Amino acid sequence: MRMRRKRNLEPRMDACADILVARGRPCLNLKEAAENYRALIDAEKIFGNCNPVHLEIGCGNGGFLKEVARRNPQINFLAVEVCSNVILTAMENVKAAKLTNVRFLNIPAETLECYIAPHCVERIYLNFSTPLPEKGREKQRLTSSRFLAIYKTLLTEHGEVWQKTDSEQFFDYSLEQYTANGFIVKEITRDLHHSEYALENVVTEYEAQFAGRGLPIYRAVAILE
Repeated sequence: MRMRRKRNLEPRMDACADILVARGRPCLNLKEAAENYRALIDAEKIFGNCNPVHLEIGCGNGGFLKEVARRNPQINFLAVEVCSNVILTAMENVKAAKLTNVRFLNIPAETLECYIAPHCVERIYLNFSTPLPEKGREKQRLTSSRFLAIYKTLLTEHGEVWQKTDSEQFFDYSLEQYTANGFIVKEITRDLHHSEYALENVVTEYEAQFAGRGLPIYRAVAILE
């Protein structure tokens, strides 16, 4: 079902302009944009410090982002979400919480290299990315070799990808892809909320729903070799 456009979307987006550092497609052809367009963000300038940078791809309404940023004021967070309707809620929540260590990119993930400089991200969060199990959609999965190549460009030496999902099929696929693309996988758990990693886990909106129905949460950390 198509999401209804938020009331006063554009004026509300404008009101968040101080934390929105990129928006839209550089051109209709995402492949062409990824290869040729560059408008790299100066993280030190936009945050006013040299703190480490973490990136969440697919931030949704920003519940996870708001909490992890609150807990870690010494980290700068970039958040990517392609849907303006959705990212608006995340931005308004961050502004209401008066968090100064978060900035947003309202862009397709395929164009991350257009805006984020190489080797400046220490950690990438993939929280409940759409599994896309249908045949022919593998390249669109956020843990496909196509996207892992992008992450390898963005990550610092020994940078990490932290993944959580409710889909065992997608999880197994992701583990295979990490290994095949030069990552070392650790902290693998197939029941996060009953594991040693539960205490420090920041729960997302989707995660709370899935766990509330008794579904297991799968988690892994992939480290760039």
